Amino acid sequence: MSSKPSTLGELKAAQYPDFTVKQELERNLIKKIQPGENLFPKIKGFEETVLPQLTNALLSHHDIVLLGEKGQAKSRLMRSLVQFLDEEIPVVKGCEIHDHPYHPICAACRKKLAAQGDSLEIEWIGREQRYGERLSPGTKIADLIGDLDPAKVAAGNPLASEEAIHFGLIPRMNRGIFAINELPDLEYLVQVALFNILEERDIQVRGYPIRFDLDLILLFTANPEEYTRAGKIITQLKDRIGAEIRTHYPLTRELGIEIIRQEARLPQDENIKLIVPDFMTEIIEQITIEARKSAYVNQKSGVSARLSIANYETMIANARRRAYVLGESEAVPRISDLNYLYTSSSGKIELDPFREETVNEFQVFGKIMDKAILQVFKEHMEKEHLELVMPDMSGEKHIRVSEMTPAAQYKELISQLPVIWEPVHQLNGKNSEVYQASCVEFVLEGLHLSGKLSRGKVGEFFDYQTPSKPKARAKEKEQD
Repeated sequence: MSSKPSTLGELKAAQYPDFTVKQELERNLIKKIQPGENLFPKIKGFEETVLPQLTNALLSHHDIVLLGEKGQAKSRLMRSLVQFLDEEIPVVKGCEIHDHPYHPICAACRKKLAAQGDSLEIEWIGREQRYGERLSPGTKIADLIGDLDPAKVAAGNPLASEEAIHFGLIPRMNRGIFAINELPDLEYLVQVALFNILEERDIQVRGYPIRFDLDLILLFTANPEEYTRAGKIITQLKDRIGAEIRTHYPLTRELGIEIIRQEARLPQDENIKLIVPDFMTEIIEQITIEARKSAYVNQKSGVSARLSIANYETMIANARRRAYVLGESEAVPRISDLNYLYTSSSGKIELDPFREETVNEFQVFGKIMDKAILQVFKEHMEKEHLELVMPDMSGEKHIRVSEMTPAAQYKELISQLPVIWEPVHQLNGKNSEVYQASCVEFVLEGLHLSGKLSRGKVGEFFDYQTPSKPKARAKEKEQD
């Protein structure tokens, strides 16, 4: 509308349509589907699985629960539905619950309509004001539904009247979207209140029944292990949720890498040129893949995509730090930078509580990281060529590298072990000295994990026996 109506009479004269929020979502969704627009451009890997189910649920006017382990873009999916709301809608001016001017549901707005008629003042609210979200743990009925407001009672409103109530989040999201994360963690009384909203649109505050024909779509997330466990959710509530949609982790490493590059927060620095070799990015995502397969990791909890993103950012941060310290113009991540991934991985990998082995998360992560490096190394090295690499490391010969070894010194390392030049060259090791240093470390680590080199570490970032007591910072990693 070129000029927005400011009263109910003007709104009627403009022939503003009357619709529910689910009809609104459907209408705007169809507008994007017909021309073939990408409905969820920031969601990767769900194009053929989750998104068609989600679209069907919206077209069916269903309330939705998204089932998946942590880090599967469930919250992002819920928040992305805001785009299918109108940019602005009219509401009764000053109403706490965004009442529709045509048929208000709260007592105060009904009184205004009866007294003012077409002169009823309206205002316009944006789509962002129509989305609310709440995390389940600690949530009470007063938070979601409402409670008696002592100030309103003191002002003279009767206790048994609607005017004495302070509305909770759900009524305040009337004509919008309300999302609840981790549904199984809601207390039973709160679940019963949600059941009433889904089925009867009936709200009770301290025993006072208030019938509200709330217009909203409810969204939920849950871990499938908790959602299907008996006693976690009342069956009547599950029965009233229209659609259950199962999310998943990226099905390929390439998709995982796309997510990393989309989500990683990398500072712009004109003084340092950042170059990330493909094999280093692949290792970061492969670490997450290996963690999702590890028997030591609690797979019911899952391994979030945030593990890859945080590890990628940490790896690059250490490469940039090295460039600043050594005065190099390029920052290229190396294998030795992965020593610092323990800081960004702690807390994101949950050990299986039912395994009897006495291992800690640092030992588990070390094994996962070795598997990931070896897997990527085998993919980049031709098997026939790798079998010919037999380094001559007889006697006391050894090579020492570290995270702070200047890139220029790696030429000398190659001269001590010329047999690795071909694998380094195969990795585009001629690009620059800094890039070549990364290739050298990758080849050395790959040869060690393949059983062709022994390796000793001088200093460790953590004491693996007592991980709560960090040792001196890792300075050098010795290959011999």
